[in-house]
Amino acid sequence: MKKVKVLVFWGYGINCEVETAYAFKVSGAEPEIVHLSEIFFGEKRISDYHILCFPGGFLDGDHLGSAQACAHRFKFLKIKGKIPLWEELLKFLNQGGLILGICNGFQLLVKMGLLPGGKYLGQRKVTLTYNISGRFEDRWVYLKVNPNTPCIFLKGLEEIYLPVRHGEGNFIAENEEILEELKKNNQIALQYIDPETKEPTLKYPFNPNGSQEAIAGICDITGRIFGLMPHPEAFNHWTNHPRWTREKNKVAQGLYIFKNAVDWVKINLL
Repeated sequence: MKKVKVLVFWGYGINCEVETAYAFKVSGAEPEIVHLSEIFFGEKRISDYHILCFPGGFLDGDHLGSAQACAHRFKFLKIKGKIPLWEELLKFLNQGGLILGICNGFQLLVKMGLLPGGKYLGQRKVTLTYNISGRFEDRWVYLKVNPNTPCIFLKGLEEIYLPVRHGEGNFIAENEEILEELKKNNQIALQYIDPETKEPTLKYPFNPNGSQEAIAGICDITGRIFGLMPHPEAFNHWTNHPRWTREKNKVAQGLYIFKNAVDWVKINLL
């Protein structure tokens, strides 16, 4: 029986690759942790996989801004000096593959222009910048799923509780027109909410970074590329929950995101 092959990137500051690979494994996939240099030098090919995942971390130390340097590699580097890496990414997408970016991975997706995608593919129209609080935020947040989102990773979900840990998670669109397009296309897939009202909020700390429209994650118009600031891989077992000893619902909510992706590939690509 064919396996769902997942490429989980690591190296240059990525530090969540092990738990991310584990989340895919327990969701029924066959993950492989691959150093970015293996892709850059042609030792591994992204077109050989069904899912690409960019985990959280601090790419290149965030010295030029979160994921900035690595975004330029994906846009302009040529594998073995011949094949543009960007073309390999587009080939992967044309094959129907899925891409997931978590935290630093989400920052990378917007910096290289894979999100918001569509007619803006390859263009930077949104960004993730410093939290309004002016500090690194490490807390759990309540999240609402857009019921009309095309996002494959969020299928069947309404609300989810996940941890965030970032210094640059403040989502900002280039202008109001871009923001309105995201709303119109239901690309705003995930939002921070007030746990009492269940509505998207700009109120701190429920919205930990001050993101416009309380945006915690967006997808492209196909729903196959998804980026989010919260860490689903950090909730891969019910005991990860901060109140696990009191929780009656012994479910690792973060795994839903990975399982949705794996199940979609089994139905559509295998």
